[in-house]
Amino acid sequence: MSSSPNGDTPRAKAFPLTGRIVSRGDGPASTANIANIITVVRILMAPVFFVLLIADDHADGALRVWAAVIFVVAILTDSLDGFLARRQNLVSDFGKIVDPLADKVLTGGAFIVLSVLGELPWWVTVLILVREVGITVYRFIALRDRVIAASRGGKLKTLLQGVALTLALFPFVHWFGHWFDYVNIVVMSAAFVATILSGLDYMRVALLHSRSRSGGAA
Repeated sequence: MSSSPNGDTPRAKAFPLTGRIVSRGDGPASTANIANIITVVRILMAPVFFVLLIADDHADGALRVWAAVIFVVAILTDSLDGFLARRQNLVSDFGKIVDPLADKVLTGGAFIVLSVLGELPWWVTVLILVREVGITVYRFIALRDRVIAASRGGKLKTLLQGVALTLALFPFVHWFGHWFDYVNIVVMSAAFVATILSGLDYMRVALLHSRSRSGGAA
């Protein structure tokens, strides 16, 4: 127990899992709030999606369709948890870190599986993963003095990756013909460019921040 500033009223120390879980308010939100729970569920959905996609093994059958459906549901929860966090005032440092991490687990795994299946060049997947892992590590390092939320460029990148992967995962080529390969190439190329450019922008901001700190310490 701790006391209030005037020393006469005992007060319990705050614990991360105490506080609001769903309700809106001005008091502290629990780390285990509904938005963060949805984020964690999204991470848990990823292995199911991976197993189904690999098990389909180019058959373009029901397993692949179910894998794609699970991927889409998981991607949509990204918007849901963000909406709930803002609407119910449940934004937390935990959510700011784990939310983009969940996206990377899901999309990064999808890129890897598509490359394993021979449907996406490995160099594309490797460059995307280098960017994603690099920015994630940078975020964790920066936690010492600040939390870095996703930028607008990062959010656009996530959107384009989600669309590109959805088009690649559903067997649209099998359903509509090989002309759909061109659609996949165009959209995946846009996602790749957005991924690289947003990564470079994070590096630019990090460099400016480093210079400003150095200048302030001089």
